[in-house]
Amino acid sequence: MFGFDRLNVGISEDPEACTGCTVLIFNDGARASVDIRGASPGTRETALLSPEKQMDRIDAILLTGGSAFGLAAATGVMKFLSRQGMGYKTPWKAVPIVPAAVVFDLNVGSADRFPDEAMGYAACEAAMKSEFRNGSHGAGTGATVGKWAGLECAMKSGQGTGFAEIKGLKVFALAVVNAVGDILDENGRVIAGALKNGKFLAAGGGMTERLAAAPVLGTNTTLVALVTNARLSKVELNRVAQRGHDALARKIVPVHTSYDGDSVFAASFNEAEAQLDLVAAMAVEVIEKAIDDAVKSADPIEGLPSYSSLRR
Repeated sequence: MFGFDRLNVGISEDPEACTGCTVLIFNDGARASVDIRGASPGTRETALLSPEKQMDRIDAILLTGGSAFGLAAATGVMKFLSRQGMGYKTPWKAVPIVPAAVVFDLNVGSADRFPDEAMGYAACEAAMKSEFRNGSHGAGTGATVGKWAGLECAMKSGQGTGFAEIKGLKVFALAVVNAVGDILDENGRVIAGALKNGKFLAAGGGMTERLAAAPVLGTNTTLVALVTNARLSKVELNRVAQRGHDALARKIVPVHTSYDGDSVFAASFNEAEAQLDLVAAMAVEVIEKAIDDAVKSADPIEGLPSYSSLRR
């Protein structure tokens, strides 16, 4: 799926509660690392992705809504993978390694329903059937952007994908865009963000003053999962993840704030020889594409317009 025989991606969601899960399953495992910025991350099993840690493989990455509650969905992913015999082999049992990260979507839809073990399991079942949709689906079901002026001025966002290939070297990105900031196009113009009376507020200035007063800590976050076939060490994958944040800085203003928990995962199947900086450059490119896709493919919900609804 998405250019990789060993990658399966699936979603599960609760449209009424405006929340959901997106899971990436790596058949036969993958090497991975992560770089986390912003002051408000919600994660599980990310410490072991540090370059100095012993674990050198993962089985899946879970991106989910529901804030910290949504991390419970990782248990369902582990249960599914365990039944497939996947995981780190110990003398007693294979233990699936499933790093996970959340976005805060309790301020859209219901604050009392969030991804759980059953939803995590369902996302894995969907992945085996290649059931995936961009936009306001999966972990992007309740995603919004432009909250620096308050939720009443926000726009609907979602999840998106990007892919690039150069002479057999492949890089894929999946982004769940739930940023406090606005989303910019390649010319620096706002395409989705804080909006009032049909006009983007950033054009009138005053973002700095309003940012200090309006957002609620820990209620945002952009999550990215990068996948490549490049043969890279865990240290090199960490550098690719670091470089991936260049794309967030280009596309999201402001980014990496106290209100965000921005995280970039980088995983590799270690199949193709590649130069690190080429992989990193491709990673930045496909993340930018994924962020664009996330906002452009999103559907509006009551009270929150989307990119597509503004263009009608």
